[in-house]
Amino acid sequence: MTQDRAVPPAGSRRRGRRTRRIVISLVVLAALLVGADFGLAAFAEHTVSQKAREQLGLSDDPSVTIEGFPFSTQAISGDYRHIAMFAPGVPIKDLQDVLVTADLYDVRAPLSDLLNGNTKAIDIGRLEAQVTIKASDINKVDPLTKVEDLRIAPASVSYVQTGQDAQSGTDTGSGEGQGQDGTGEQDQDKSKAGVRISGYVQVAGQRVELFAFAMIELHGSRIEIVPTRLQYGNDKGTTVVPHAVQQALLPNFKATIDTGNLPFQVTPTAVQVNNGSVTIKGEAKNVTFGGASGSTGG
Repeated sequence: MTQDRAVPPAGSRRRGRRTRRIVISLVVLAALLVGADFGLAAFAEHTVSQKAREQLGLSDDPSVTIEGFPFSTQAISGDYRHIAMFAPGVPIKDLQDVLVTADLYDVRAPLSDLLNGNTKAIDIGRLEAQVTIKASDINKVDPLTKVEDLRIAPASVSYVQTGQDAQSGTDTGSGEGQGQDGTGEQDQDKSKAGVRISGYVQVAGQRVELFAFAMIELHGSRIEIVPTRLQYGNDKGTTVVPHAVQQALLPNFKATIDTGNLPFQVTPTAVQVNNGSVTIKGEAKNVTFGGASGSTGG
């Protein structure tokens, strides 16, 4: 025996179709609005990127990201919470492969100015900028050119100065698990840091691997590498170089590097040693995009 299925009334079917159409229309409208929002953000980012390239004297447009969603509400008000800029491979002075980054906070930029490409009057409430120099670039600065396969790594200041880490009392020189100068982070003098420079040099006709422990100090737009002690050997075992030999070899690891000015006239305030690179950081408040020019671009 077959049972007849209940057939919904015609009015109910029509209401169901209208509801589906309304839902589909709303989804399509939302997708269009999101697409328009991303498109407007991409246009604004491209405009800022082009102007940054011109003002910083770069060969390529830097990467620019306007953080926050939706973009449209920020554009209408002219207030942007965070704009991030990223420019790799920037030539600065004698350096050829510097990474420049900048984070702009509390930015005031009327939409009309962005649409017209007028970025000079953009106001920046707070700005953080930094340049990162790779070991390969540092290796091109005299007299570090005499060091083959130069490598750099962070070291605690206490180890640089005494041969022992202040907290552990060991002689690893790695600076792991503490501030770069062997103190708590809150007590650090951020204008200097310990660094371990390793590489091969010629000693009495022999190619010898040396570890130089040095202070890297920030002086305006320059960083100075001041070595204090040398060791022979490798990561598995080292021997302190005799004093007389150290005095003859230490100058090979002493250098001054001019990094030029940070973007947006930021004053450098901190130096940080990473594995394979050195980073200089600075901050500024209440600056304009028109003041972006630094001594980048060679």
